[in-house]
Amino acid sequence: MTDTILIFAILIPSLVVAIVFHEVAHGWAALSLGDPTAKERNRLSLNPLRHVDPVGTLLVPGFLAVVGGPIFGWAKPVPVLKNRLNNPRFGMMAVAAAGPLTNFLLAIVAAIALGMTLPAGAGMSEGGTGMSTIIGLDGEVAPIATGMFYFLLINVFLGMFNLLPIPPFDGSHIIEGALPRRWVGYYEKLRPFGMYLFLGLVAVTWFAPGLGVLENTIGPPVNWALDKYLALAQSFAGS
Repeated sequence: MTDTILIFAILIPSLVVAIVFHEVAHGWAALSLGDPTAKERNRLSLNPLRHVDPVGTLLVPGFLAVVGGPIFGWAKPVPVLKNRLNNPRFGMMAVAAAGPLTNFLLAIVAAIALGMTLPAGAGMSEGGTGMSTIIGLDGEVAPIATGMFYFLLINVFLGMFNLLPIPPFDGSHIIEGALPRRWVGYYEKLRPFGMYLFLGLVAVTWFAPGLGVLENTIGPPVNWALDKYLALAQSFAGS
């Protein structure tokens, strides 16, 4: 199995599962708080075909994986109508938080599975594409443990990335709900420019990696969380 095939076999399914659960969590949270829009539009299903965006869920992350860029993507957003929520201000905060929280819960599952599938004397080996694999003492790749490691990493990164306070990310809805009401109007004016801010962040990360934009912003919380999850995985190793 070549490195490129391994990348697609591990990263793409992991990203699809992480994104689908993230979006469905938004829909279930909205339903529990009074907005049945996602249910009405049949978007509470875990069937990825109902959520996958061919470009954002497959092509973009696949291309980034091959060229060694930061792996991220998106799905078709689950529809949530603020005015249908029982408490729109609190409801939007809770619905937004449900997505990243689900990713962090999936990361716990991945950490436990990683620990239980780690081979004796496991170590990391970096391939030609920059993607690392977990190997045992015999030098053989441990595909399940490698898959769990990247599923863990993707969920941690996706959860943290979505907490950025840039519209339309989940963090922006949480910040908007927490702001004093007199400031909300000013913050809402940023929404039309949110995608431009996001594209600018991607462009700077891609064309000026030396600036370390991601490393100095989302990097520290991702690395902190990853250390905690890997410690959890280690506690299950050999069990």
